[in-house]
Amino acid sequence: MATVNHNLSEYNKADLPDAANLRIGLVVSEWNENITENLYKGAEAALLDCGAQKDNILRWNVPGSFELTYGAKKMLQTEELDAVIAIGSVIRGETSHFDFVCNAAAMGIKDLNLQFNAPVIFCVLTDDTYQQAIDRSGGKHGNKGTEAAIAAIKMAALGS
Repeated sequence: MATVNHNLSEYNKADLPDAANLRIGLVVSEWNENITENLYKGAEAALLDCGAQKDNILRWNVPGSFELTYGAKKMLQTEELDAVIAIGSVIRGETSHFDFVCNAAAMGIKDLNLQFNAPVIFCVLTDDTYQQAIDRSGGKHGNKGTEAAIAAIKMAALGS
């Protein structure tokens, strides 16, 4: 695996656009809450570290990763935002439910990127095991929430 023992969440603030005036929405799945809360914390910390104002970071919770698309859509329709980060975690089980939820979340978020003028960042972990999710939500592979925040800042800058 390419990410074994590598933390991919390091960034250089000097290389990033100014986030001071960005308004970023985070839609967070309540399913696998230990994982998604860590992803949220990583995203929020990175946004703040890069100059975003706490009052300009909006959080909405949804029940699960399948509902992220609707939550992000409603957020984009009702709030003035520069970007949205969709945060979720789906861990493979014994049925094909995993495949349906992962595919629906990915395609739904892709569709939102085509429908709206603000980018929607895919921060949905799709892991085979709980340990893999831990490793990617603040563990040995860093925090994908941090990476999503950096992507949101970069993508928001494209739209300005």
